[in-house]
Amino acid sequence: MAQQLELIAGCYEQIVFGYRVQTGEKKWTSDADFSHHAHTASLSAVAVNDRYIATGSKDETIQLYDIKKRVEHGSLLHHDGTISCLEFYGKTHLLSGGEDGLICVWSTKKWECLKSFRAHKGHVTSLSVHPSGKIALSVGTDKTLRTWNLIDGRSAFIKNIKQNAHIVMWSPTGERYVVVVNEKMDIYNLETATVTGTISNKKRISSIRFITNTIVVVAGDEETVRLYDTDSLKCLCEFKAHENRVKAIYSITVGETLVLVTASSDGYIKMWKLDLEKIQDTPALLGEVNTSARLTCLGVWQASPVESSQQVEAEAACSQAQPSREETQQERKDHTTEEDSIKLVRTKKVEFAEGKFATKKRKAEETKKKKKLKSE
Repeated sequence: MAQQLELIAGCYEQIVFGYRVQTGEKKWTSDADFSHHAHTASLSAVAVNDRYIATGSKDETIQLYDIKKRVEHGSLLHHDGTISCLEFYGKTHLLSGGEDGLICVWSTKKWECLKSFRAHKGHVTSLSVHPSGKIALSVGTDKTLRTWNLIDGRSAFIKNIKQNAHIVMWSPTGERYVVVVNEKMDIYNLETATVTGTISNKKRISSIRFITNTIVVVAGDEETVRLYDTDSLKCLCEFKAHENRVKAIYSITVGETLVLVTASSDGYIKMWKLDLEKIQDTPALLGEVNTSARLTCLGVWQASPVESSQQVEAEAACSQAQPSREETQQERKDHTTEEDSIKLVRTKKVEFAEGKFATKKRKAEETKKKKKLKSE
């Protein structure tokens, strides 16, 4: 059975899109699955794990969706400013960073904020969790690179990088990490915390993605995508991916196929087949979809290999028939403390219908809640 894939993209028009991908031997097709007016301002970040989709926006909220049950799950209200970055760590945690300088660590079990700490004096522009889950890196507009101990939420190391970096990312094994400042990308060694090399792109870098421990894909404010070797610092391949600048990239492995997904300001999402044995060759275009929107962020949801479409449909039907254990416990509570209200604003769960998530009074409730929190 083919693995289920869903392309998730956010845009300036405040909408999050979902496209169900049908895989084939040579060509992949994408069918519109849903579109949801998720926020009251443009989307700035999206993150996915095997169950949830999280979207961040300039409206200062994080919206959650249970993609398996096909329902809107709720809103996280803790940041005071644009949500600049989101990242899941496995099935258990979500990390968020914002223009308020905060990094929040959320539990995906009860969606409570386990830790919230002042990460930077300015905005948090990017964060990345080490594969071990014990430490994280962050960069901000205070011109620092910070290492965080996620066990106690304390800063373990601060490095002055003299410029405002806007991207930081660990390699898959966590042996190295990269820090991006405008068009330059510094490669750091974990053990020495020193720069081992610098790669200069032709344009300002907008998105990066490791596809192996040493090869990183780079997209910038141009139509071209490049693949670099972080050991030799050489460009292995470059190709024209879009007609306009590439805003975001993502990589997935489906079976034995390595796929690069790109999203552009031209509204297109494209899927490319990469061959690591012929890395110098231009990737083959597997498929594309035109969203007709100005895209800002991108994610790809992959169903667990053991799941089937029948299982997903059964879960959706079950969620409509009866509430989950977590919801039942929530309903049995006679009161909600003020502290709990910050953790999760749970919206009405609705059936995924006519290609849209529709939740009445959601925006009104969010506005009311935010005004209450700011006035206190």
